[in-house]
Amino acid sequence: MNNKNLIPDELITSKIYLIRGQNIMLDRDLATLYKVKNIRLREQVKRNIEKFPKHFMFRLTEQEVELMVSQFAIPSKKYLGGSLPYAFTEHGVLQLANVLRSVRATQMSIKIIELFVKMREIFTNNSSLKLEIEEIKKKTSHQDKNIQLIFSFLDELLEKKTSKKPRIKIGYKK
Repeated sequence: MNNKNLIPDELITSKIYLIRGQNIMLDRDLATLYKVKNIRLREQVKRNIEKFPKHFMFRLTEQEVELMVSQFAIPSKKYLGGSLPYAFTEHGVLQLANVLRSVRATQMSIKIIELFVKMREIFTNNSSLKLEIEEIKKKTSHQDKNIQLIFSFLDELLEKKTSKKPRIKIGYKK
């Protein structure tokens, strides 16, 4: 991509949302990145709807839009243009570039896919790190129990030692 068309990764990742357990991008944001009008993007999707199965694209519900507004993911419902937006998964973003058939759409699609992959790698690395931390916690909790057991035995020994009557010494007396 040309340097003048280069968009920072942070700007693109700020447009990726987690909905229904999937990373998605909204049609409005993709239209902006692809430099096409949102209405044209939606037209192409409707004309090629058979190329977008449910795991490629879905329409947000009213509740999901309300949730996004309440969490400040989007400024308001007006931001979406008055209708419920389409949400595109990673595969849907790639398919959308094929449907739009512009050089810009292809270039942006490649960049977006690379960011999706990068995010997945970060998540995977964090997941393995979390598992290791959980294992360490389990080990230390067992050690804590063992240490408490040792201290309770020591306490019992001290109690027995102090509670016994003094022993009579055997041997010669002066």
